Amino acid sequence: MDACTFEELLDTLGEPMFRVLAAPADLTAPVSEILLYDAGAPFPRSAPGALLLAVGARADDIGPLARDAAAAGMAGLVVRDRDGQPDTVAAAKAHGLALLAIDEEAAWHHVHLLLASASSSRPGAAGDTAAFGDLFALANAVAGAVGGATVVEDARQRILAYSTVPGQTVDEARRQGILGRQVPSSPENTEQYRVLFAAPGPVRLAALDGDELPRLAVAIRAGGETLGSVWAVDDGRLSPDAEEALIRGASTAALLLLRARASEELSRHLTSDLLRRLLDGTVDAAGAAHRLGLAPGSPVRVAAFALDGAASTPDGEQTALRLLDLVRLQCQARYGWHACVLVDGAVYALVPVVGERGGERHKRLVEDIVRRAGQALRVPVRAGLGDVAADLAAVRGSRDDADIVLRVLGPDEDVASVAEVRARVTLLRLRELIGSQRDLTAGAWQKVQEYDAEQGTDYARTLLCWLDAGCEMARAAKLLAVHPNTCRYRLRQIQQHLAIDLDDPDERLVLWLQLRTLGGLRGPHR
Repeated sequence: MDACTFEELLDTLGEPMFRVLAAPADLTAPVSEILLYDAGAPFPRSAPGALLLAVGARADDIGPLARDAAAAGMAGLVVRDRDGQPDTVAAAKAHGLALLAIDEEAAWHHVHLLLASASSSRPGAAGDTAAFGDLFALANAVAGAVGGATVVEDARQRILAYSTVPGQTVDEARRQGILGRQVPSSPENTEQYRVLFAAPGPVRLAALDGDELPRLAVAIRAGGETLGSVWAVDDGRLSPDAEEALIRGASTAALLLLRARASEELSRHLTSDLLRRLLDGTVDAAGAAHRLGLAPGSPVRVAAFALDGAASTPDGEQTALRLLDLVRLQCQARYGWHACVLVDGAVYALVPVVGERGGERHKRLVEDIVRRAGQALRVPVRAGLGDVAADLAAVRGSRDDADIVLRVLGPDEDVASVAEVRARVTLLRLRELIGSQRDLTAGAWQKVQEYDAEQGTDYARTLLCWLDAGCEMARAAKLLAVHPNTCRYRLRQIQQHLAIDLDDPDERLVLWLQLRTLGGLRGPHR
């Protein structure tokens, strides 16, 4: 079974979503599945490598829960983040379990989605679609035709549907599998799946231990691709044509699984197309809000993520797609929905504004994504946050903000909001405006730079530092690392040879602005 290790899980998720209170001794151990604790249901007898979400558990429940989890071979617990939790931590350590804490405000279903997606153990990404609902009806139909309790699994041994025909025999292995929606991993199970997927038709498989019943199983295939399998419990009373019935059931299951996949892909494609047009300002905002599940007039903002252009990336397109998946995962976990799209190499995320205080939550989210993406992709990632858009009709402006933040980020910066770099943004916009107007590009700045090029002087930088220093000679000299008299001499020479009136405040303002924008000069303190 394809499952991530604890090390990968913590590297991908970690803080601030999760706080590690106790870590397992072996970080390379796989996290096989994510289970939800239900106090009213039987506790799993065996769930090796599982991570249990302690939904509804109180502080005094954790000790017994840790004991039972360890007995079932589970890898760890996820609990509510309560200050200190010394008894909880001690219980986890005593039983050799990992212990992760989530924020008090986090929704358990969001946490489950995040962990299950990251560990590749969620039972069907489209589990609520009509196609997967039909799988349960199919499982019952196959169970009736075959004469034994039936389950439908995907290629990763995740249980997608199971029959509920009254009176059919089931054993503990089936009960445990249905409870966790995942077939427990074991060498014996692995060998049975190897035999099943190598066989051209139905396979009769012996019981793995004395408490289990034999199985009749067949692979689900479409065009040579193995999509999953159908299993029936063989209690000795299967119908004479059980194999043919199972083959027919697998054929129908293949159609349903392909339909579910196509539906999911279509939904993602439509959402991506809608978001592209929303970012371009070419779609009706009211209709877009309805399709995205947002209330009319909901404020949002755009975050833009991009791979650092200075870094060497062997496969930039593939890396950008991985960045898109990572941003989607984090947005889904934090907000319960995601609207993310890849456009021209940049990943854009539409994030809702709910109870934000100065955008601090958005800034932390973006910083966290950038840090984790850099670790996971081995490529530096940068991000910009646009201003809040009052509704979807103003999203284009927030997208423009996010884009320009990416352009003005300094070499040692990886995240900023447009408000934090407003001065740089304004200068960039002025440079674009001035550069497009012939009468605005003319001025004394050109004479200064031409004189420097011809005479080998450093008058342009001297002027810029003097203006940056508020026309204070001592400060300007310090910026230039020269004596104040040297600075005075240069300014007199500029006035004498270039006829620039440095006593005129308008002349100083325009000269500084043109040197900074058109000349592209920066003082030594920048």
